[in-house]
Amino acid sequence: MTAITASPHAIIFVLVTVFLDMVGFGLIMPVLPALIEDVGHMDIADAALIGGWLFFAFSLTQFLFGPMMGNLSDAFGRRPLLLLAVFGLFVDYLLMSFAPNLFWLFVGRAFAGLCGASYVIANAYIADVTAPEERAKAFGMVGAAFGLGFVIGPAIGGMLGEYGPRVPFMVAAAISAANLVYGYFVIPETLDAGKRRAFELIRSNPFGTFRVFKTYRNVLPLCVVMSIYFFASSIYPAIWPFWGIAKFGWSEWLIGLSLAAFGVVTAVFQGVLTGPAVKLWGESKTALIGLISACIAVIGYGFAPGLLVVVLLFIVHGPEGFVHPMLTAMMSKETPENAQGELQGGISSIMAITMLLGTVFFAQIFGYFLQPYAPFVSPNVAFFVAGALLVVTLVLFIAVRNKHAPLR
Repeated sequence: MTAITASPHAIIFVLVTVFLDMVGFGLIMPVLPALIEDVGHMDIADAALIGGWLFFAFSLTQFLFGPMMGNLSDAFGRRPLLLLAVFGLFVDYLLMSFAPNLFWLFVGRAFAGLCGASYVIANAYIADVTAPEERAKAFGMVGAAFGLGFVIGPAIGGMLGEYGPRVPFMVAAAISAANLVYGYFVIPETLDAGKRRAFELIRSNPFGTFRVFKTYRNVLPLCVVMSIYFFASSIYPAIWPFWGIAKFGWSEWLIGLSLAAFGVVTAVFQGVLTGPAVKLWGESKTALIGLISACIAVIGYGFAPGLLVVVLLFIVHGPEGFVHPMLTAMMSKETPENAQGELQGGISSIMAITMLLGTVFFAQIFGYFLQPYAPFVSPNVAFFVAGALLVVTLVLFIAVRNKHAPLR
């Protein structure tokens, strides 16, 4: 119970780490299309396809090595693996700052995925220092830090993009370096030596980690729901900046502003409203509300005639921020304390493989329907496909919820 008593301090440390990492990531989003166009000498349709493959490179290496990071954190502690993740982001941004061709862009993204995302270890960190009944709220706070990073990062990235597409990457590298130094000196270890378990390579098999989802009661059905949800929601990192340019002619500054605006909405829903929502409706109903809002929003973007409607849809879209922390909290309750890192590694695998497939899938749809040989030219088709998949996710979640009484 010592760790739970010290949780406010530990949570502050990890929230700052996630926040700074997301600021660095958010910086590059508005200018990624321009960088790909500049480095690859191509138009926006082809740049979108390359953007999808860049996310593929990151997700593939994260899928292959993310479970190892989670299991290593169960064996050696959260702190060293969290620092390694931050170091990977630093190297990624540095390589992308000076990449002379597309090859080096791919090298940077692959290296970042290899080291694993800090978000994975952060969730295991949170699980160490919070009681099971408090984890939904705590995971929501991590999501809020993620969202706040997207408030500041994209806005600054859009402004810096006016000075060239590489400038935001340089700033992101500097932020990651500062975060690495910060973490080295102030972030404490949260997993006591007595609670650690021996590292087993077989448990780090990227496919073997899915075993955690069938070992513990009620986890496997939620795994299926989460998989389809992540696949469908990968449309946003896959095409959002490219869609804004192709449909509305947005500048880097406006792309950054749109991402920042949604970051505000995400932060409010995850950081402020998650706790009250769970108390009012419970985790299951809160996740259900989030999935309904996700369906409405993604289809709405496809029909949106302009920026004003997009901004209004952000409000409708906000409750989707409940989905990930609610599903994670429900899974966490079904998993023993000494396997929380393995669980987060397994969730990382789900995120990675679905993002791996989803970003390429939606980028291909988006790019195809911008080509003159497509049956019709439209930047919106990918959103309608994602909407159909989210409706499937909603139906499956309702079925799981009705079948398993504890999830209601």
